[in-house]
Order: sequence, then C-alpha cells, then structure tokens
Amino acid sequence: MAVIAGNWKMHMAPEEACTFFGAFEIDEMMANNEILIFPPAISLLAAYKCEDRDPRVQLGIQNVHWEDRGAFTGEISAVMAASVGASYALVGHSERRQLFGETDEQVALKVAAALRHGLIPVICVGETLEEREAGRVNEVILSQLDLALTSIPDPEARFLIAYEPVWAIGTGKTATPMDAAGAHGTLRNRLEQAIGATTAARTEILYGGSVQPSNATEILAAQDVDGVLIGGASLNPQSFGEITRAAG
Repeated sequence: MAVIAGNWKMHMAPEEACTFFGAFEIDEMMANNEILIFPPAISLLAAYKCEDRDPRVQLGIQNVHWEDRGAFTGEISAVMAASVGASYALVGHSERRQLFGETDEQVALKVAAALRHGLIPVICVGETLEEREAGRVNEVILSQLDLALTSIPDPEARFLIAYEPVWAIGTGKTATPMDAAGAHGTLRNRLEQAIGATTAARTEILYGGSVQPSNATEILAAQDVDGVLIGGASLNPQSFGEITRAAG
C-alpha cells in the first residue's frame, strides 16, 4: 500500500472540485492505497460534501495557522479545517517556506496545532538547488525535520513526511530514484534515532516533485519511498488515477 496525495495548490474552485470527483473512480488496482486530496481552503467544504467523492478519498488542508483563533486576517486554524472535513494538513510546503518566508520554528508550531485538533500533519522538507550543489542536502532536510519532531511529544501520534526537493517542484525536473532513496533513507534513519525503529518503520515518507504517470512507477519502487505528493498531475482525474494505479 502506498499513500497517493494530490496538492491542488491555488487551483480548483468548489464547482471544479466536484467535477473532478465525478470523473475520478477508484478501481481494484487503486483500492489498496491511501488516497488524499488537498484542495484550496475555499473548496474544502465543497469537496467534503460532494456526493460524487468516493469516501475513500480523504481530504486535507494546505496550510494552517498555529493559533486556534485570533486576529490573523486571511489565516485558517486547524480546528476550522477539521470542522469542514479535513483529516490531514500539509505543513511547511516548500512554497510556504520559499514564497511566504515560513520558518522551521513556525512549521513546528503548525505541526503541534494540527495534532492538537486531530489532523495528521504531512511535514514537508527539501533543499534548494543551491543547497544541493553545495552538498548540504542532509544538513538541510534533517534540520527541518528535527525541529518539527520537537512538536510531536506522543511517539504514537501519526504523521507523514514529504521529501520535496525545491528544484524539482513544478520545473519538470525530477530527482532520480537514487536521489529520492538517499534522502528518504536519511530521514528514516533520523526517525529511528528520534522515535524508535518501530514507529519510524510505519511512518510514511512521500516523494514530491514533478511526479507524472510516466515516472511514478520508477519513483514508487525506490527504497524507502512510501508514496508520492503530486502537484500539477493531480488536477487531472485521469493522470491522478494512472499514478494511483502505478502504486498497485
């Protein structure tokens, strides 16, 4: 079983979300996977209520604030997201870090907020091209992970990790299976040190970065890759379905 997650980013208005679910069907080859969709916040409730959405497709919020309520114009709290059908929360996506200046400290606070309200955080980590070329991949992704782990006091709490090299997101460039396996192995080893081998083994680590039907099988076969976080290809129900089938 793999986790197949689609991040719609700033696409898919409420009516488009329902159109997607009307065209997305889970067949026998797809049914053993855990399937997640992260709609934009304005479409989350519509997706939750959409009659055509197979209930096996779980929903998440793309971002949460670390406070439960307050004077934070434009923000959405974890408790709000949970109240309209979210089961998961993306935390620390590279676009939040790169475009909006989100820090590792803020990511840790958001992880805590998600867990506090019953959401499963998907903790995103990844290096820029400059950091990769400087040989700092492990340093960067472990620093990002370590601080997030400080917000998970319960070793039994479920969370996921998404490794998304920044240079491969929306660029058409994809990390090789060896690149992905190397980074995922580094993350898994750190989890073993921090939370124990048993919990580390059951914590899913997803790869994100220009995942397409054409490369999904190869990526999913890489060592320590437990699923994928898909951007553009998740907007099309046919391509999203092909990737889900590739997971078997």
